[in-house]
Amino acid sequence: MKNPYSFFAPLLLRWVVCGAVIGAAAGSTTALLITMNDLLGETREAHGWLLFLLPAGGVFIGALYKYLGKNSAKGNNLIFDDINGKEKVHLRMGPLVYIGTFITVLFGGSTGREGAAVQMGGSIAEALNRLFRLSPVDRRILLMSGISGGFGAAFGAPAAGTVFGMEVSSLGKVKYEAIIPCFTASFIGHFTTAGWGVEHELLIIKHVPELTFPTAGKVIAAALLFSLVSMMYSKLRHGTQRFSEKHFKHPMLRGFIGGTAIIILVYLIDSRIYLGRGLETIEAAFDGSVPPFAFLGKMLFTAVTLGSGFVGGEAIPLFFMGSTLGNTLAELLQLPVSFLAALGLIGVFCGGANTPLAALLLGIEMFHGKGIEYILLVCVITYIFSGRNGVWPSQTIYEPKSRLWSVQEGKTITKEEREQSPGQKRI
Repeated sequence: MKNPYSFFAPLLLRWVVCGAVIGAAAGSTTALLITMNDLLGETREAHGWLLFLLPAGGVFIGALYKYLGKNSAKGNNLIFDDINGKEKVHLRMGPLVYIGTFITVLFGGSTGREGAAVQMGGSIAEALNRLFRLSPVDRRILLMSGISGGFGAAFGAPAAGTVFGMEVSSLGKVKYEAIIPCFTASFIGHFTTAGWGVEHELLIIKHVPELTFPTAGKVIAAALLFSLVSMMYSKLRHGTQRFSEKHFKHPMLRGFIGGTAIIILVYLIDSRIYLGRGLETIEAAFDGSVPPFAFLGKMLFTAVTLGSGFVGGEAIPLFFMGSTLGNTLAELLQLPVSFLAALGLIGVFCGGANTPLAALLLGIEMFHGKGIEYILLVCVITYIFSGRNGVWPSQTIYEPKSRLWSVQEGKTITKEEREQSPGQKRI
């Protein structure tokens, strides 16, 4: 009788090695990304006049993607399309998004970092795909591990990164066939970034209220508002992009108009807290007071920034919106500020990313297991009530979410529709 492990062992070794290579490369490049973003953000804060170069930065980014990027301007959506068998990732995606992110952060665009980290991970995975000429199934698995490596390294959350890579491209269909390389890439990526001396933001829940029905009811009410904010941002973000692409055809012109709009917004509201990543404001949401409608300001600045062609990421802006909204609701709901800021951070991210399992693990890792029951409750509610909205249109929707929202919209789902692949397209 043939030993079953004669086939399994080489396959396991191959995925572990590939995941480790991707994780080490993604961790190193993410360490560079975080370090440079910190330096560039400090430089912009020390020299306020750099904001006036944002339109020129938009022109440069537009030129990069117009003449060098092919379809890399689709960002994370291109990776998801590749995983779902629709388009192909280009090796140039990673370097281009890094250059674009550095320019965006230096001159004051409102952005994050996970997009750059994930896209670099995707480019690294694609390099291995081309080197070893893997099958279509295997190359998609490797792309998922690239996502995991980038996400786990970007946030210091290897467990969340593992699941994020398997969960994010197709809602309702976690791709467990990729668990070994995703796990390896995410953990190696995290430890590699830490090995370079990079430290992630420390956010602490100071007090978790006792689990009672009244408190759970307040958390449910807050979660519904977190869902609403994630929906509002998704619609505004994509609406802004559609408007800019319709009325300003050339990407260089879009970048110039978008950068100019950000400058005008800064002087209209007389505040610069919405520029860059906004990490200081996220920390303030846990420790002190923030403007009561700060989440709306960040929503507007980020939608204009990313909708006009600047790049970086959407997770940290979602963290900003959620934590500041939680801070605002804390006094109204009579709940601890840091507790509700944490739930808002995770809830708005979950509603925007549509990754409830990864969001749950992210909350556990970021807040060291505090308030896990409440975090789970918020993830379930925001995932369900965010509907067919999300920050990445190329995600596909499978049951149960596709069925839930089709039934709510009065549509009948046939057997053929339930069985079709790759699911229903997000609207």
